Amino acid sequence: MAELLSPAGNFEKLKAAILYGADAVYLAGKRFGMRSAADNFSIEELYEAASYVHARGKKLYLTLNTMPHGDEYAALESFLEKIKSAGIDAFIVADLGVISLIRRVLGDVEIHISTQAGIVSAESALAYVSLGASRLVLARELTLDEISQIREKLPSNIELEAFIHGSMCVSYSGRCMLSHHLTGRDANRGACTQPCRWSYTIVEEKRPDVPLPIEESELGTFIMSSKDMCTISIIPELMRSGIDSFKIEGRMKSAYYTAVVTNAYRMAMDKYSSAPELYTFDMRLMRELESVSHREYCTGYYLDLPADAPQLSSTTGYIREKAYFATALEDSELPLPDALTLENENGRLYPFIQRNKVSVGEVAELISPNKFGEPFTVTELYSESGEPIPSAPHPSMKFFVRVPFTVTPGDIMRSGDAR
Repeated sequence: MAELLSPAGNFEKLKAAILYGADAVYLAGKRFGMRSAADNFSIEELYEAASYVHARGKKLYLTLNTMPHGDEYAALESFLEKIKSAGIDAFIVADLGVISLIRRVLGDVEIHISTQAGIVSAESALAYVSLGASRLVLARELTLDEISQIREKLPSNIELEAFIHGSMCVSYSGRCMLSHHLTGRDANRGACTQPCRWSYTIVEEKRPDVPLPIEESELGTFIMSSKDMCTISIIPELMRSGIDSFKIEGRMKSAYYTAVVTNAYRMAMDKYSSAPELYTFDMRLMRELESVSHREYCTGYYLDLPADAPQLSSTTGYIREKAYFATALEDSELPLPDALTLENENGRLYPFIQRNKVSVGEVAELISPNKFGEPFTVTELYSESGEPIPSAPHPSMKFFVRVPFTVTPGDIMRSGDAR
């Protein structure tokens, strides 16, 4: 079965990815990754992350997929020396110079060629294989038929990876100079300001004070802003295409996003693998993915050529995710005060750590690995000391909530729909 590969912008997101079903995670150090605005990992945290992931039988991939300029190579070499013993399973690379440096400093390690390389043919794929690549992260612009054709021409031991969910870019494989031109922040070195998402106008040279919107709808202009990819409805087609690793985009998204998206694809992939001939799409999976922050969804270019369906947004901004209330803790992390009764006819008290305000009377849902959201009404909240409280308003505060069914550490409580 294909690997499920999830993003980890920090340690909280890494733990969420592993708990909710990822086979592997990808992350970055403080430099040289294409998401420099994410929290990312220090040298010490990279060692800790590798130990955490490997202890659970999973894999860890490090992104080094920027296009470094000449004056950055000394720092990159120093970074590689410092992480040499971390036990990272593979390095995601886009630049030929970086490949050469990795070989010189780290020797015969696994190298995955980033989507930034824009691989769209078997010929290009084989060229990277000749340089020692063991996996190729394909360009987002390929159809499923093209991917199958590439798979047929590659040695069976060479793996293909492709994005299945998350943000897309109007520029081919993300190679864009617009951000650098407008703001001085280089997208090809991880600092994109996403000017493709901005609204634009045109002016007539003799009337500079009368800007005219380039209108596509009554809401504004979105001539360069791509939709988000969501392929949950075409899992059978993806599973049959020859892709070895399904990749979720989103290192800058929330831990809630990481958990919910990973969980949805894990359930879909497992269901298909267990009985391909009986597989039917469960609309509850789409409901889960609609609950996270996203733009309008599409299936990328797997079913449509970019020239036929450019997949541009018709609205600006994000469709907001459900409120991420709290995460369940181990009982040992918040012992029950003597004044409280652990269990009664309404359920059991469980310890949580707050992520957003939750109040008595609200409808909530509990998300658990390999399960859909289970609703309940918040009827009782207690402080760490056991005092009844009307709400849990403070960031990272620990509290107790009575839940009418079993809760396990790492479960997520989110806002629910009124019943």
